[in-house]
Amino acid sequence: QVQLVESGGGLVQPGGSLRLSCAASGIIFSIYTMGWYRQAPGKQRELVAAITQDYRTNYPDSVKGRFTISRDNAKNTVYLQMNSLNREDTAVYYCNAALSMGNHWGQGTQVTVSS
Repeated sequence: QVQLVESGGGLVQPGGSLRLSCAASGIIFSIYTMGWYRQAPGKQRELVAAITQDYRTNYPDSVKGRFTISRDNAKNTVYLQMNSLNREDTAVYYCNAALSMGNHWGQGTQVTVSS
């Protein structure tokens, strides 16, 4: 049974930082492209960061330079370091594990940026 369990979300002030974690089980973690997506109320889910099995990363312009994705294959865990957060970053953040034949999702963790 595949499980992706996110943690680390919460309330943070504008300009602050958070680090999200996603622990995976039930998959051969090292061969998956791991990603973080987010969905704000009334908006579509969007990619915020991805890291391939050979550690290539991809970010949209909206988070480039502020967010950093990393992975620890020994711990089956992917991280998202988020710095300089602003109110537009408020969303539910989801972990994703992807291969060509399909993908898996976590349950999501709420990130709220507010003063």
